Amino acid sequence: MPVTGRDAGPRFASGPTPGRPMQIGEAAERVGLSIRTIRHYEQVGLIVPSARTDGGFRLYTEPDLDRLAVVRRMKPLGFTLDEMRDLLGILDALPVADGGERPALLDRLAMFHTLATTRVVALREQLATAEGFADTLRQRFDEHADQR
Repeated sequence: MPVTGRDAGPRFASGPTPGRPMQIGEAAERVGLSIRTIRHYEQVGLIVPSARTDGGFRLYTEPDLDRLAVVRRMKPLGFTLDEMRDLLGILDALPVADGGERPALLDRLAMFHTLATTRVVALREQLATAEGFADTLRQRFDEHADQR
């Protein structure tokens, strides 16, 4: 099955092999996302498979999985698709940024860090409230279970 695209190279037998492009099912399993979700992220421009086979099957590399992992971690924090796209753009640009654009990229990355930290704190507060509610229900259950 020949490979075309950014990472064209030989295909190897199935099984996890570092550096080997993988089809969408394996990529989904490795990152913990559904195939449908990965396809959606491709449609909205968050992830692009590194290559495709002659038969049109998507092939993903470790850097593709890293991008998917970033998106997966942003989702529960309520980041929008545009924010995800923006952060991925920053992460892509930083390694090759020249001295002129690097400070602005770092400022934007710091802003995302602050946003993520703020949202984590809010989630912890929600979790504490939910745990308190569950504890109250357990106490009420225990009180009334004795009266059966």
